[in-house]
Formats: sequence, structure tokens, C-alpha cells
Amino acid sequence: MLAAFLGLLVLAWHIASYGGRSFDAPVDAAVVLGAAVWGDKPSPVYRERIREAINRYRNKQVKYLVFTGGTPKANYLSEGEVGRAFAIRHGVPPEAILMETTSRTTWQNLVNAKTLLETLGANRVLVISDPLHLRRAVAMAKDLDLDALPGPTASSRFQSLPKQARFLWNEVWRYLHYLVLGHRFR
Repeated sequence: MLAAFLGLLVLAWHIASYGGRSFDAPVDAAVVLGAAVWGDKPSPVYRERIREAINRYRNKQVKYLVFTGGTPKANYLSEGEVGRAFAIRHGVPPEAILMETTSRTTWQNLVNAKTLLETLGANRVLVISDPLHLRRAVAMAKDLDLDALPGPTASSRFQSLPKQARFLWNEVWRYLHYLVLGHRFR
């Protein structure tokens, strides 16, 4: 029992410390993992991911932005569409943006992004998400044979210690499930 508990603590530390890594090396694209949208506006979580990608584009670290994410209901804007529109409003040229509009999970985000990247001959990517989400997301990207690096958002809605602890606990279990079950885990 103690060994299992210590193992979970080590995994939690590994996830938390991984989210602090950020790379400034040039890459082909930033893959912005989807998050909720509210009508035609990104949720605070998604907005921070989009802003991080726009900053990386402005700094010439990435050539393309890939926005991912579908919609939970018909006749609503998808996460990909809202991300693209936000980036264009903030000065990113449309020709530097790709999007997909059907995924609902991190795995699907990355599978669909890889298909778009292949049309460009791009493979080296920065995965943009919340710091605590990146260990699992980058592992998934690498399992899809993408040359992936973490691109943590500078800020997150998960600021308070209780919210961070809940998010970390959730990611520990999701990453553990992914390690055991692979992409079959939803």
C-alpha cells in the first residue's frame, strides 16, 4: 500500500515538474489543444492556450498554428473555429493557421492535428496546453510519431492550491490510465 502511494507521489511530481519545461527552439507548428468555448469566445483556459501560441508565432518560434477541437452540440462553433478566429483577430495571417473541428479528446486532437501536419510535411511541434496536462499530451504526441515538445501556458485558471491539486490528481489518474491502456482510454 505504501509503495503504491509513493509511486503515485512520484508520478505526480513527474507530471508537475514536466509542465514547467518550455522550449524556445524553432519548430514547424504549435498544436493548440482544444478546450471549451462559450459561443464565439474561448473559455479562459482555451484563451490562454491560444495566446501562448500567438506569442510563439510572433516570436517566430513556430511557422504554423494548428487549432484543435470540435463541439459538443450541433450548430455551435467548434473549438478549432473559435481558436482560428481569435488568432486572426490578433494578427496571425489565415495562411499560417490550420484547424480541425471534430475531435473531443486529447488523443483525437493530436490524431487530427497530425493529419493536418502531414499535408505540410511538418513533424516537429510544440504542444500548447496547461502545464499539468502536458506530460500526458506530449506522451500521446510522441506515440503518434510526432517530434513533440511541451509548450506550457504562462497562466492557468488553476491558480489556487485546491484547484491545482484536483487538476494534478486528475492528470495522475489519466496519465496512469494512458500508460496502461494507451489511446483506448477516453
